[in-house]
Amino acid sequence: MPDEVAAVLGSRAAEVLSVAREPRTTAYLVATKTHVYAVRGGSEAGSVELDRPWHMVDTGSWDDETRRLTVQWVDRAPASVWEIELPSTLPQVFRERVQATVVLSDEVDLGGRQKARVVVRKDLETQALLGQTILGRGVRSTDPGVLETTRAALDRLREQVGLS
Repeated sequence: MPDEVAAVLGSRAAEVLSVAREPRTTAYLVATKTHVYAVRGGSEAGSVELDRPWHMVDTGSWDDETRRLTVQWVDRAPASVWEIELPSTLPQVFRERVQATVVLSDEVDLGGRQKARVVVRKDLETQALLGQTILGRGVRSTDPGVLETTRAALDRLREQVGLS
């Protein structure tokens, strides 16, 4: 890991599993045991441009041809797209860390080709289990029956893992 990245991360640098440089922005994408960071180093004071726990990743996709990692976030924040300089273990570590957060998941059919996912995930920093509802494309929480149906599905998952 470059010294400039370690300096920006401080004590968090001890948990780094993989680092990859993003050539378009010259930032570094850093995977730790509990978070994903985008860090900008440099001669001036560096900065953490992104700091997200792994359980906030909804989906990620890797394109071998373009070397791009595209990340969708659970909270519907704008997608992050990073071009990764190879060789790098970051795509594999990214996948492993996201999978490590998923305890149990289920797809919910909302009728009329509308779907949602309910997921019980682990916060890798605190080890706490938490429930997430991810609405499919075009689905709004204000649509009739959506909240009730997804809440019931999430309650079933929570019960299966011993959460009340």
